[in-house]
Amino acid sequence: MTWALVFKLIHVLIAIAFVTGLIGRGVLLRRARRAARVEDARLLADAAEPFEQMAIQGSTFILPAGLLAAWAEGYAFAGLTTGWILASTVILLTMVPLVVLVFVPRGRVFDRAMEEALRAGTWTNSLRAAFDDRAVALARRYEVVGVSIILFLMVLKPF
Repeated sequence: MTWALVFKLIHVLIAIAFVTGLIGRGVLLRRARRAARVEDARLLADAAEPFEQMAIQGSTFILPAGLLAAWAEGYAFAGLTTGWILASTVILLTMVPLVVLVFVPRGRVFDRAMEEALRAGTWTNSLRAAFDDRAVALARRYEVVGVSIILFLMVLKPF
């Protein structure tokens, strides 16, 4: 087994964890939004946390692992002169600002709204608004579309 294959395997395993995290988080949070009781919504939101961590860790390590795999494969400049690798890198990097601008600040709002609703023992308007946050929904859709395009580029290597 060559180093190139080892790095490629690591990159693919990170990608699997990343995609699993995005899907798992999305499924559980959608179910939490539809829960009848706020306590059930909290349990489902808590269950989404390991998937959130998979998405966070995956997004953190996917680019270095991919560039390392490209370098080990012999691509010039870690593959950034190859169209599909450059396009994938750019798409992934456009997702980074979503963390700072949307996910972290809106996550804090969500946490406060959830605690308030739990103290009240019922769904509150602020918790409904936090679950229905349009910026978060658009950012998550962008993530899914971006990751889907990257997977397409990784598999088919069209240019």
